[in-house]
Amino acid sequence: MQATGTFTVKLEPQSSTHADSGLGRMGIDKQFSGDLVAHSLGEMLAYRSTVDGSAGYVAMERVTGTLHGRHGAFVLQHSGTMDRGASTLVVSVVPDSGSEELAGLTGSLAIHIDVQGGHSYTFDYRLP
Repeated sequence: MQATGTFTVKLEPQSSTHADSGLGRMGIDKQFSGDLVAHSLGEMLAYRSTVDGSAGYVAMERVTGTLHGRHGAFVLQHSGTMDRGASTLVVSVVPDSGSEELAGLTGSLAIHIDVQGGHSYTFDYRLP
């Protein structure tokens, strides 16, 4: 199955216990629309290199809402890397994190950012 739509995201800087290490923490607050109508909250840990265009981040976010009419929650795990502007991003459902009608959910989500900064997603998933 595939779900598509858009989302808005608010990132809020959080205090870091290792601020002098170059690491930063952000709170994530997302609102999904389209085939996935949901709200998510999460945490991100990121590092930006002194080399322009090089960085990395990891994040976990708990998504609660409705996916193609099925209600429940699940957790997405992010791993992103930028190597001098070339980016790689993997966002996948944490195994066995689905609840209610989304129990057993597996899949991966692709994030798309348009030139105006708008966000959309393509979510390829399976349900039992």
